[in-house]
Amino acid sequence: MIEQDLAGRRALVTGGGGGIGLACAHEFARRGAHVTIADLNADAAHAAAGEVGGDAWVVDLSETSALDDLTLDVDILVNNAGIQRVSPIPEFDPDTFRLLLRLMLESPFLLVRAALPGMYAKGWGRIINISSAHGLRASPFKSAYVSAKHGLEGLSKVTALEGAAHRVTSNCINPAYVRTPLVEKQIADQAVFHGIPESEVVEKIMLTEMAIKRLVEPDEVASLAGWLASDKAAMVTGASYTIDGGWTAR
Repeated sequence: MIEQDLAGRRALVTGGGGGIGLACAHEFARRGAHVTIADLNADAAHAAAGEVGGDAWVVDLSETSALDDLTLDVDILVNNAGIQRVSPIPEFDPDTFRLLLRLMLESPFLLVRAALPGMYAKGWGRIINISSAHGLRASPFKSAYVSAKHGLEGLSKVTALEGAAHRVTSNCINPAYVRTPLVEKQIADQAVFHGIPESEVVEKIMLTEMAIKRLVEPDEVASLAGWLASDKAAMVTGASYTIDGGWTAR
């Protein structure tokens, strides 16, 4: 039986309707937390909330001006929502670049800003940012995604330094390619820009830098998120934890 070490805690998981976010929601719920699922897709948000006995928040987090005055009463915040666009820089649509930065850097800042006062008042909080191996390394054709994730790393570290006196930790999880719809949607674009068949993208592009040649599973990421949310990780802050099969060891 899983220890109910998060009983009484309130967690918010963005992009929680599927993939890594949904796996994190299940992990927190199994450990006793009440989970709110934030997702753009209303059906996915409500379905996920039903699975974990939590609440749904249907929201477009790329509309960042609507978050300026937000207040969040949560103990655990998981910034996971994200999208990917693959294109060479000369062809990268400027509005799409701005969209990725709003969704994956500006909105995490605003959600952290909304959550910290309540965490400070309680003297306890956990910020968990789902970054990426691309928060530590770059790849061609992903200028917006790499920029956003590198920025998220910096935001996480600043949050860790400011939150330390209030027993609020902030950390990044940096997975390689995870078996999610977000990764599957990249395969066709990667094939075009690298000039290879779609059937070769996973092996020749996604796994090429990894010593362990397989995709990461969502529940592997969620397991680490669960530990980071626990009291056993109270001294872990400002860190970036790779789950990348050895990619960043090179």
